[in-house]
Amino acid sequence: MPYKDVDSAQFRQLCGHFATGVVIITAAAKDGTPAGMTANSFSSVSLDPPLVAINIDHAADFYPVIQHAEGYVFNVLSSDQEALSRRFASPAIPRFDGVGYRVDDRGYILLDGVVATIACIPHTSFEAGDHTVFIGRVIGGSVAAGRPLLYYRGGYMTGRA
Repeated sequence: MPYKDVDSAQFRQLCGHFATGVVIITAAAKDGTPAGMTANSFSSVSLDPPLVAINIDHAADFYPVIQHAEGYVFNVLSSDQEALSRRFASPAIPRFDGVGYRVDDRGYILLDGVVATIACIPHTSFEAGDHTVFIGRVIGGSVAAGRPLLYYRGGYMTGRA
C-alpha cells in the first residue's frame, strides 16, 4: 500500500511535541571570521567512537561554513540565553556583535555563559532531503553549572540542572 507523507505543518506540530535542547554551533569561516547558527537538531550518535550529529538546511547561511570547517563547537545554551538563541537564529542580525566569546588554541569558537561546549572534527556527512546531516567526532569539551535552555512546541522553556 502506498504511503502519503504528512504535510509540513503537521510534521512541525508532531516534532514540536518533543522537547529539545538548544545549541549554537560555531565555526570559523574560510576567511577566519566567526560564524554560527542556532539549532535544536543536535543529538548524540555513538559512544565508541564519540559521535554527535546536527542537521543543517541547505539554504542556511551557515551551511557553506560547516561544509568546509576543519572543526566546530556545539555551545549548549543556558536557560538565560534565549536572546542569544534568537540572535543566532536570525540572518538579519550581526550574530557576534557584542557577544562574549573566545577562540581557543585550536581556533574553536566558544561562547560565554553556556552550560557545555562540545568540540568536534568532521567525521562524515550525508544528504537527507533539504538538509545535510553532519556527523562530528567529539575531541573535547567542557561543562558548567546551570540550567539548559529547551525548545518545545514552538517556544522556549528552561530545564532543571
